[in-house]
Amino acid sequence: MRILGLDFGSKTVGVAVTDPLGITAQGVEIIRRDSPNKLRKTLARIEQLIEQYDIEKIILGYPVMLDGTEGERVEKTKEFAAMIKRRTGKPVIFQDERLTTVEAYEIMDRIGIKKQDRYKYVDQIAATIILEDYMRSQELEKKESVPGA
Repeated sequence: MRILGLDFGSKTVGVAVTDPLGITAQGVEIIRRDSPNKLRKTLARIEQLIEQYDIEKIILGYPVMLDGTEGERVEKTKEFAAMIKRRTGKPVIFQDERLTTVEAYEIMDRIGIKKQDRYKYVDQIAATIILEDYMRSQELEKKESVPGA
């Protein structure tokens, strides 16, 4: 069973999945929509991806401000999470996504993606980073729960 990572934005959702063993995360796609409030097709596509990749749970980027406060994006993300849970029955876990977009741009700089082409990749890379951060946090929790580790 795999894990799905999502970076929810006003007009896009970046998507990443783990490999079948849950060791690595790979970007899959960016789901685009014309309007921030038109989510039916986005949710339908997420359902297809859950089926296609045999997803057991969903990690959703949680867009808190750098100082830890919650703004309008957090409320919209919580609403989106509730819609996903209702439609899929899968657990949705929030993962702090502070600076993931900055990190995605740094990655694109390193690999030489032209500035005018970055919009094609940024959300997918951010979703991958969100999923990797979650996976790392789970590994740390496992190590901390083992006596003497």
